[in-house]
Amino acid sequence: MKKIVLLLIGILVLSSCLNNDEPNYKYEFLKVDSAETPDSFTFGEKDTIKIKYTLLNDCYSFNHLYYQPEDTTRVVAVTALVTLDGACAEVAKQEEYSFVVEANQKEDYIFKFFKGKDADDVSIFDEVIIPVN
Repeated sequence: MKKIVLLLIGILVLSSCLNNDEPNYKYEFLKVDSAETPDSFTFGEKDTIKIKYTLLNDCYSFNHLYYQPEDTTRVVAVTALVTLDGACAEVAKQEEYSFVVEANQKEDYIFKFFKGKDADDVSIFDEVIIPVN
């Protein structure tokens, strides 16, 4: 009997902690304004790529770099955390992010930098091909 009472109390305590409110933030992909890439990679060595992106207002903050390799292609975008409640200063701010790429394939690298979406909600990319020496 004591175990059943303890179980019911535990369920009551846990259920009272649950919050059914919607989250007050969301994640959003931001377009890459520009990318500074090397002319070529040297196999086995590391090189740096710099991208610039714009935080649309004060509610946007950098979360992480979206970097998705698939065969010889690399899809690159910025993931931002967007606060949904509160007042946001409508001031756009351009920032820069650098990341290191190690050339571990002998084929050319194809970087697809996210540039936004078109009217049909299809992603647009700027492709840059970097040969490997």
